Amino acid sequence: MELTPPGHAGPSPSGRTDPAPVPSDRMPLAPSGHVDGFARDRLPPASQWPRLLLGPPGPGYPERLNCAAELLDRTAERFGPGRPAFHDGEGGSWSYGEARERVDRIAHVLTGELGLRPGNRVLLRGPTSPWLAACWLAVVKAGGIAVTVPAQQRAAELALVAGVAGCSLALCEAGALGELRAAGVPGLAVVPYGGEGSGDLLARAGRGPARPYRAADTAADDVALIAFTSGTTGRPKGCVHFHRDVLAAADTFSAHVLRPRPDDVFAGSPPLAFTFGLGGLLVFPLRAGASTVLMGRAGPQQLLAATGRHRVSVLFTAPTAYKAMLGLLAAGSPADLSSLRRCVSAGENLPEAVWTGWYARTGLRLINGLGSTELLHVFVAGADADSRPGTTGRPVPGWRAVVLGPDGRPVPDGREGLLAVRGPVGCRYLADPRQTEYVRDGWNVTGDRYVREPDGLLRYVSRADDMIVSAGHSIAGPQVEEVLLDHPDVVETAVVGRPDPLRGQVVVACVVVRDGVPRDASTAAALRAFVRARLAPYKSPRAVVFLDALPRTATGKLQRHRLRGPDAPDPPGPPPPSAPAREGAAPTGTTRRGPASRGAASGGTAPGDTA
Repeated sequence: MELTPPGHAGPSPSGRTDPAPVPSDRMPLAPSGHVDGFARDRLPPASQWPRLLLGPPGPGYPERLNCAAELLDRTAERFGPGRPAFHDGEGGSWSYGEARERVDRIAHVLTGELGLRPGNRVLLRGPTSPWLAACWLAVVKAGGIAVTVPAQQRAAELALVAGVAGCSLALCEAGALGELRAAGVPGLAVVPYGGEGSGDLLARAGRGPARPYRAADTAADDVALIAFTSGTTGRPKGCVHFHRDVLAAADTFSAHVLRPRPDDVFAGSPPLAFTFGLGGLLVFPLRAGASTVLMGRAGPQQLLAATGRHRVSVLFTAPTAYKAMLGLLAAGSPADLSSLRRCVSAGENLPEAVWTGWYARTGLRLINGLGSTELLHVFVAGADADSRPGTTGRPVPGWRAVVLGPDGRPVPDGREGLLAVRGPVGCRYLADPRQTEYVRDGWNVTGDRYVREPDGLLRYVSRADDMIVSAGHSIAGPQVEEVLLDHPDVVETAVVGRPDPLRGQVVVACVVVRDGVPRDASTAAALRAFVRARLAPYKSPRAVVFLDALPRTATGKLQRHRLRGPDAPDPPGPPPPSAPAREGAAPTGTTRRGPASRGAASGGTAPGDTA
């Protein structure tokens, strides 16, 4: 069977070509091309898998498939080896032909000197760069399983991931070796790249002849990568993705929503260790024959500069970065954004103020995307006419979405519930009992609370664990955050629920204010009054905590659990007395003293608040 070209629907594995997706009730796996069965042996039981949708308009793939060969070799054949592929952000560029030669050299070293066998897991660690991308492609092309981790991870985190994934080999950028060696992972061979000495991976690759590497004969449903969740809700989970999953992300969201062109230049902030970055900065541009800017430092200032320097046309980053770039532009930072045509926001909810501000500044509608590590990339998106402030959009072609009530049944439009999706990719945790929390009755239940509007657009309400229930009131933290972000003194905020013996929970706003604003009870009272003037009084924070910065993962995802847990910062001073709740008034909530996190914390509560 021919692969479905990007942007075109093709026949499903069953041969059907009708427009309705073909449900797949946990299709049996094809014979594996791996000799190391570690990953397949630790997949969840088939009864716990989600049901896939593999027919049109989703993509169809042959039984034997190596996604690295498709992304690099086949693309070079289609568009020519001289096309630009990678830019390093400092003036260097690789063509597709150069990238293929370097990937093949590394693959020969992996399977020769280093003894890699199909199915072995390889830890990849380093800042975003063309060489990290080449290592990823070489591992997957050789039949290995890529386990890419953020360069910022510390020894304990690295030991956890390497242990869970059973990694026997690590390729690590020479400047990032310290923490990996300190992790002391038993049986893990660490090979540096980009350094000096004959043992360096790139030195080894350079010594051999430049000859093509024949891709491993992997099955479409052999494991290509294990991606670990960001830990926004605690211990990270290993998410297993097949070779066909990698291409499916490109052939659904990218092909149908982004609609990339071969002359596009991609750039963004998420590292390749996270699937938002893997898709947006590597898989999607290679699938389309486009080029990508891979730079180790990609903060808001660097993104603005790179956009003008490289004529970036497709940008991937989080709402926080778009807001920061707007602030830099308002402050007079020079930037040429005229080349931009598609801007993707994902990783957390997109505030209306950021959507509106970006549109006013650039004339571009942000493509709001909802994705997850479990499902590899974006599965709900709002682009073009569907890009509206306050909504996330519709299911990506090839995906279905429903909003479920407490009984697990779909609810009518306009009613809030849990979002559940099905598509060509599904959640499969690596030997993790939490599989049954994410997959229920064949659906991937994302943990997001949504409302489906009558026109079919999906509107985000909150994460399921962001819903604060206080004295019988259900309060969505993101709604309070939207109001606080409109205050001119607020740079960032996260609103969470804290335990309270009388109310169950109280609303606490963790706030980063602009420089020069006093972090005291007066400012806290002003912010609370600002919210109370715009929302029902019971939604106003009972306490305001001032922080230097909000705790985030390497991709910018907010770690709300750190603001709720036993070590979460609290306002100083004794808690005000709490009184029984009565209709029309709310007792003052108690606060617990605790150590500060991510900088000094101060703030205040207001006794005698009314609901």
